[in-house]
Amino acid sequence: MLKIDSHTHIIPKKLPNWSEKFGYGDFIYLQHHKRGFAKMMRGNQFFREIKENSWNAELRIAEYEKFHTQVQVVCTIPVMFSYWAKPLDCLDISRFLNDHIANLIVAYPKNYLGLATIPMQDAELAIQELERCKKIGISGIQIGSNINDLNLNEERFFSIFEACEKLDMAILVHPWNMMGQKQMQRYWLPWLVGMPAETSRAICSMIFGGIFEKLPRLRVNFAHAGGSFLPTLGRIKHGFDCRPDLVAIDNPVNPGDYLGKFWVDSITHDELMLEYVLKLQGSTRVTLGSDYPFPLGDLEIGKFIEEMSLEKTIKEDIFHNAALEWLNVPKEKFI
Repeated sequence: MLKIDSHTHIIPKKLPNWSEKFGYGDFIYLQHHKRGFAKMMRGNQFFREIKENSWNAELRIAEYEKFHTQVQVVCTIPVMFSYWAKPLDCLDISRFLNDHIANLIVAYPKNYLGLATIPMQDAELAIQELERCKKIGISGIQIGSNINDLNLNEERFFSIFEACEKLDMAILVHPWNMMGQKQMQRYWLPWLVGMPAETSRAICSMIFGGIFEKLPRLRVNFAHAGGSFLPTLGRIKHGFDCRPDLVAIDNPVNPGDYLGKFWVDSITHDELMLEYVLKLQGSTRVTLGSDYPFPLGDLEIGKFIEEMSLEKTIKEDIFHNAALEWLNVPKEKFI
């Protein structure tokens, strides 16, 4: 069975020294301190150690084959978004990262699909790069759950979403810049608590802000099974019903009506939760995801789904049909 992993991250092996080039900022660079490993440095501060599978295209393919997965949808590591930078500098970084992904797709057309990053802090530049990425064969974009602490429903971002719909470019919303991060560093809470909350924040912002109502053909996928949105949907709907004066001020449509109108990936790490997600979303709106190559991801790439007693058609939806529809890519491309 064809398996398309809709949520993976990649980075070029070598990055420019953007801090030196631009003359400011703690931009990410790599220190290849030992064979097969590199330190991601943010200025002089250590951010994370990554392995060779973060940049080695052929190694990734070999690792995927162990879990019967043929295709990876690749996008940058969210810390590379650089929305805080000057817009033209962020555009420079985005173009470098997007060209790397475009070249990967050309070199391995049966193994990779790509999502770009764009300078969301400047709509004009963002759309300019979006249009370029469409021309060089990239299927969509990955964006953060907030843009410099601004919610995605802010008017300044609407033209970007409008352009995505017009250009037939898919969107993956990934949590980053987690709310309360500085106050909860211990126990890895930004990743365990902040990330799910950030994704719910993004979904609620887009629903309550009327983005899906205004752009019904916009194809959006939310990482990590939609974060805490689906598990707390009852509370969200009750809030909409009991305080419409606070919640329904921009969109009168009940949030539950949007189930199945966007996608989420399958990264639940839990069979019962995936069954719940499938019940709410329907199998055609749940894409296989791993968050490869990072340890918090499903690095066995859907093994627990293969072992679940789901109908074959449901597994086919999760493993490839949902992703093909989200990205608007024909299955024949990989046969």
